[in-house]
Amino acid sequence: MKSLQTGHDARGLEAVGRLEIGGHGFCTGALIASNLVLTAAHCLFDQKTGKRVRADQIVFRAGLRNGRAKAIGEVRGAVTFPGYNFRAKNPGDRVKNDFALLRLRRPMGRVVEPFEIGGKLTRRNQSVAVVSYAKGRENAPSLERACKILGRQSTVYVLECDVDFGSSGAPVFSMEGGRPRIVSVISAKAEMDGQNVALAPMLTQGVVDRLKRELDRAGVDNRTVTGAKFLRASGG
Repeated sequence: MKSLQTGHDARGLEAVGRLEIGGHGFCTGALIASNLVLTAAHCLFDQKTGKRVRADQIVFRAGLRNGRAKAIGEVRGAVTFPGYNFRAKNPGDRVKNDFALLRLRRPMGRVVEPFEIGGKLTRRNQSVAVVSYAKGRENAPSLERACKILGRQSTVYVLECDVDFGSSGAPVFSMEGGRPRIVSVISAKAEMDGQNVALAPMLTQGVVDRLKRELDRAGVDNRTVTGAKFLRASGG
């Protein structure tokens, strides 16, 4: 696990940012278009009341390091993946659809380069990378360059990645070809055979396209205004 404390360390990964939720918690998100942020669905809910947090109470700080961000985006609207149920009793039912897409009020332009969606992971023991903010390391992103896929349960990957509260929504990258492509997002941490693991739902371009359609259906259009233990972090 490497803390990305300098611009050199974080080069090419600035589109990962900290999502500040309602002023009392945070998750991790990643820019996939100049005005679209991908994260985990459960990040959009108040952990105590179960109610949705209003979109205008969410702020995305791309590339945040020690109080300074490459770009800051206010959220115009947000949707969760169809079928996601925050109140589902079975954790697996929450993880498999744990995606949300947020539309920013203004595009971030060329200041931050969005990530591409990479497709399915196919091999057990294939290495992936995770960039996240988390409890105890909330002021700068951390990179875990090579954690392995331990297995898959239906449409949920089981990863050996080191995650904690705040890592929810963090992009899981395939680094094949030397360019990071998002293949999943962190949803939860769990235990398997005495080992701490991370759970991450399978992400495809079809999932992203469905989320975009949901944004359009919700009336959150492309126009901009000119001028197990789920890992959202709580706290003041």
